[in-house]
Amino acid sequence: MACEEWRDKLDAYLDGELASAEAGAVSTHIRTCPQCSADALERVQLKRSVAAAGRRYEPNLELRARIMRIAGAKPPRPVGWYWRIIAIPAALVVVLSVAVDVYVNHESARRERVYSELIDLHVGALASATPVDVISSDRHTVKPWFQGKIPFTFNLPELQGTDFTLVGGRVTYLGQTPGAHLIYQIRKHEISVFIVQDRGAETVSFPSGSSRALSFNVENWTQGGLRYFVVGDAGASDIEALSKLLRGAG
Repeated sequence: MACEEWRDKLDAYLDGELASAEAGAVSTHIRTCPQCSADALERVQLKRSVAAAGRRYEPNLELRARIMRIAGAKPPRPVGWYWRIIAIPAALVVVLSVAVDVYVNHESARRERVYSELIDLHVGALASATPVDVISSDRHTVKPWFQGKIPFTFNLPELQGTDFTLVGGRVTYLGQTPGAHLIYQIRKHEISVFIVQDRGAETVSFPSGSSRALSFNVENWTQGGLRYFVVGDAGASDIEALSKLLRGAG
């Protein structure tokens, strides 16, 4: 079958293992082939189900720390008063070091899961027969459509004179938080913009700026109580340019 070559690349594409040019070709094919589109969507749903099952039994931070303390425990032995004085600050250093290491690793893992979920939402939308619920290149049509559907408002930039085109938007959920999912197009690339409420300590801490996750370029920042994520297989300069427009619309 003609699609066999493309199907062999779907897993690599969904896992972000393809080069930018090849990923763009697969993305274009998915949008024009109903069979590959359905196949890609099914694989995305399977990935998300497996990820959700894995998170169900993930040990929390307290349990991780307890396990590490138990693993590092040694039988007590009599020591003089001098060594006890030295041992107290040394033990504090070790405990703090372990706690910081566990916290950093835990936060890093949580960030990776969020990035993975965002990429799944991005790929899943593009693989869907209806990637957006409101189809319009007019920001004055797309923005009002979200009123009453999500618990916040946001502004969209004017794109006249730029290479970007607004395709439309849909309501999405990041974790259990409702938000806006906008799709922009530049040349042959689609870029997803996710906007959710930034709940401070309740959400994962993300260092603002650009990064790369599963071969997709990602930029994020907070502004006006909202968290923005810009995700796509477009070049880093295009992601940065669209992010600058969005921040300017703020």
